Amino acid sequence: MGIFKPTMYKKNIFDIDYKKLKKEGIRCLVFDLDNTLGLIEHERCPRNAKKLIKELQKDFMIFIASNNSYKRIKPYMEDLGVGGVAWSMKPSTRGLRKIKKEYNLKKKEMVMIGDQIVTDVLAGKRFHIMTILVDPLGKKDLKITGLNRFWEDKIVKRYEKRGEFKRGNYYD
Repeated sequence: MGIFKPTMYKKNIFDIDYKKLKKEGIRCLVFDLDNTLGLIEHERCPRNAKKLIKELQKDFMIFIASNNSYKRIKPYMEDLGVGGVAWSMKPSTRGLRKIKKEYNLKKKEMVMIGDQIVTDVLAGKRFHIMTILVDPLGKKDLKITGLNRFWEDKIVKRYEKRGEFKRGNYYD
């Protein structure tokens, strides 16, 4: 079960202590797109997320790793001036491996930030990097994500029974 437990759990990307991450040697933030940076119906990056990312670019390399198409992530990449990997196939480590290799990063310098345990957290854990789970920004999900949420609920219930993780109990 440890493979599904995030290193850190926060309400959203705005509640993450990025200064702490920098002190810990993190140089690269890899964000999921849908329900992490913006809602599914957003075609462009919301203003508040854009402001945060622009500020974070002073200290970090920023990337988007999404299971969605290039057409979907391209407007966000353009708005934010960041790189990205479409069709990441998370929980595959494909997108994370590509970013690490292309930018000559060490795993200890990377963090995966996303709203899904069975894709974002599992990909990061499988790649042996820090993971930060955030609550989904909205209720609307892609159809395939509905299946992921079903499994995620089962995983969370098992963690809750063991007193290891509970939705809404945020931690660093």
